[in-house]
Amino acid sequence: MTSLTEEHKRKEAFIRNLFAQIAHRYDLLNTLLSFNRDKAWRRFAVKQCRLRPGGVGLDVCTGTAMLALEQARVVGSEGKVVGLDFCPEMLAVARKNLERSPYGHIVELVEGDAMSLPFPDNTFDCATIGFALRNVPDFRQVLREMIRVVKPGGRVVSLELAKPRWPIFKQIYYLYFDRLVPLLGRLGVGVEGPYSYLPASLKTFPHQEDLKRIFEELGLVEVSFFELTGGVVAVHAGTKPSRWGE
Repeated sequence: MTSLTEEHKRKEAFIRNLFAQIAHRYDLLNTLLSFNRDKAWRRFAVKQCRLRPGGVGLDVCTGTAMLALEQARVVGSEGKVVGLDFCPEMLAVARKNLERSPYGHIVELVEGDAMSLPFPDNTFDCATIGFALRNVPDFRQVLREMIRVVKPGGRVVSLELAKPRWPIFKQIYYLYFDRLVPLLGRLGVGVEGPYSYLPASLKTFPHQEDLKRIFEELGLVEVSFFELTGGVVAVHAGTKPSRWGE
């Protein structure tokens, strides 16, 4: 029987290859497929981090660093943001985005593994992850790592695709997501497959109510979630207890 570790390695290799294929069109397609709502979603997610000027933030699975740059806008030139990703092709696009941004000098990019973050305990004021929690080999392990590296009192925030509740809107959304997104994605990146994976990955990911409970089971407090744009995405946020580990 295949071990869990081997399953993790296979998923990791699949996801790395997938994002390598779409890196050059990732930002454009995110904007188009979200009807230009992705910027507002990121801004709302970072608001839940409760960052202040001069703060230190982490963005896990940073991709093209757009969420890291939103953190950088908040912490300012006296602060620091680290964006970590395991896909060199995505980080190459991220570097170009940093060069074009007035906040790019605040962000440090690191190639690394979200399942084993290369940072000491209690380092960051917050840790975010955007549209990636459903793609990692073990999302609970990634959340544990995010909690570990955040300071007591710091925030762990996830921005992720969600499952709408409204019956009619829900049907329209899944029609769009199952049929049109793979087609538009194929036209955008010129290959079959990457944007067909999106609907499948969402169907196996926990509902936003269940993810809230998982945040709490892992030890976070003040856990809440917000459904945005009719529930097509959700932002989950929790606080690391001030007496963590006692």
